[in-house]
Amino acid sequence: MTSALRVAVVGVGHLGRQHARILKSLGGVELVALVDVHRARAEEIGRELGVPVAGGHREVLDRVDAVTIAVPTRGHREVARDFLERRIPTFVEKPLAHTIEEAEELAALSRKTGTPLQVGHVERFNPAVQAVLGRIRKPRFIEAHRLSPFRFRSADIDVVMDLMIHDLDLALHLAASPLARVDAVGVSLLFGAEDIANARLEFEDGCVANLTSSRISDKSLRKIRIFTEDHYASIDTLEKSVRLYRTTPQLAETLARFPKDREPSLADLAAIPREFYSIEDLSLPDEEPLANELKAFIECARARSEPVVPAEHGVRAMRAAQRVMEEIRGHRWG
Repeated sequence: MTSALRVAVVGVGHLGRQHARILKSLGGVELVALVDVHRARAEEIGRELGVPVAGGHREVLDRVDAVTIAVPTRGHREVARDFLERRIPTFVEKPLAHTIEEAEELAALSRKTGTPLQVGHVERFNPAVQAVLGRIRKPRFIEAHRLSPFRFRSADIDVVMDLMIHDLDLALHLAASPLARVDAVGVSLLFGAEDIANARLEFEDGCVANLTSSRISDKSLRKIRIFTEDHYASIDTLEKSVRLYRTTPQLAETLARFPKDREPSLADLAAIPREFYSIEDLSLPDEEPLANELKAFIECARARSEPVVPAEHGVRAMRAAQRVMEEIRGHRWG
């Protein structure tokens, strides 16, 4: 395909509006329509971007080569299914669907029709995360904190499906091992669904992940720490920064010679040769994660290739989120 890829955005609320802005700016893309049940909102954004507005998503089925969907979660299955049945490459914001059964249905339809279906786990496209993914192997411990003030969005889902699912996806992707055990607690404070949660995940290979998410914090925080046998990565996905610590076998041997009945002193540690370890602040490109994500989707839509985050990864993250919620609600009401 050498002509411009015709794309529509279905759902132009907070996130869909950003989809429209980015897609309008991409070369080789023609943003042909904006769709939203709140037509006045769609028309306002359409005027800003010079993009036509459609009354419903079915109106654009014969006019697009690809679509991005950012409607409320309950509408994901219905809207995405109509495009996949027409073999139109589809991007769906996370979570993939309202239930695991609906998500599995979309994944199966994608495979049956040979149509790319990408899920919006945007942190995979954060420059800080991408820089670490190429360096970290076999993590032993992962710790993530994802805190936000309440935005009066996504109140139809709990904080696990709203925020923690990003870190669940990253932990599952990094560990690359089946999930063996989940312990979790959570609290509801505003609209019935849980607003703060902590989960401890144990994987079959021994890796452990400790994840905390809140949407009632007084500030935003997005930090991830990853420990392997010879690396420690400290990642701030909000600031898009990475500090990477590396060790050598000589360091482990040196530490092993310290007396077992006491912790190494500062003097002990200061005496360790500098070449036994290194600290590096990685240089990262100044890139917008959502723009990287949508560019990747456009590439896979044009080539009809496998997405970076395929539907099966979206289903996997939802299954993990469901186990977390079962633990939370089992502790509360069991």
